[in-house]
Amino acid sequence: MTFRTRFAPSPTGPLHLGHAYSAMLAHDIAQAAGGIFHLRIDDIDQGRARPAWEAQILDDLQWLGLSWPAPVWRQSARTPRYRAALEVLWRRGLLYPCTCTRRDIQAAASAPQEGAPLLGPDGIIYPGTCRPARRTGPLPEDCALRIDMKMATQAIGTTQFTETLHDPGTYPVTAAGMIGAVGDIVVSRRDMAASYHLSIVVDDADQGITDVVRGQDLFDATQIHAVLQRLLDLPTPVYHHHRLIRDEAGKRLAKRDDARAIATYREDGKTPAEIRAMVGLPPGATAL
Repeated sequence: MTFRTRFAPSPTGPLHLGHAYSAMLAHDIAQAAGGIFHLRIDDIDQGRARPAWEAQILDDLQWLGLSWPAPVWRQSARTPRYRAALEVLWRRGLLYPCTCTRRDIQAAASAPQEGAPLLGPDGIIYPGTCRPARRTGPLPEDCALRIDMKMATQAIGTTQFTETLHDPGTYPVTAAGMIGAVGDIVVSRRDMAASYHLSIVVDDADQGITDVVRGQDLFDATQIHAVLQRLLDLPTPVYHHHRLIRDEAGKRLAKRDDARAIATYREDGKTPAEIRAMVGLPPGATAL
């Protein structure tokens, strides 16, 4: 099996040092393994995605010395594939429509009898307001779809994933952990064909990704992906959650950190080699 990694940026802002580190590390690892590095554009949120940002990201990555096979996959073109995955889960009775707003969820989770809202890798753990909703007939339109995590974990039993960088080991994903610490996550939003969780699971499988390289801030979300992979009968890649690039105050970089955008460094005369040194990468390809 060919070793394959990927980098999947959202074209909603500039590529900053943290993005560059993740992309270069994935590219390095693929090169060291004699494998393939894929670029994928996570533009499923068409309300925020901008062609100008995508063009800048592609230009910055090429300037850094990265290369990838053509064509570049774009999530906005893969709606039918996500729909097919949702249909599988719907037919199994594992999804339900949800009409709750963020304010509704905050209010229900913060009710006096509930105590402080519990937070999971997908935000506030959903209190289950819409869980009794119907689960028959055609796949609902114009509403969010949530997965019934209790039923989902009962359907697959215990699964697991392997991590090599952030606290290396094999991690079991249990029903108790998913129900209590994750809850009924959204797999499709009213204004998007699929959630981040569903779309990347489907994309990674369809693209033959064997190794996922990403920031350790996504480590807790990996259990969600392992569950979806089992439910959809998809392979589970090996995961490599790397350290985060932080500012002087120790805060991880975000897209609003324009001062650390790669384009800004380029304008200031920095070289790709200097960018690698700034994020702690050696001159050559990095092996795990």
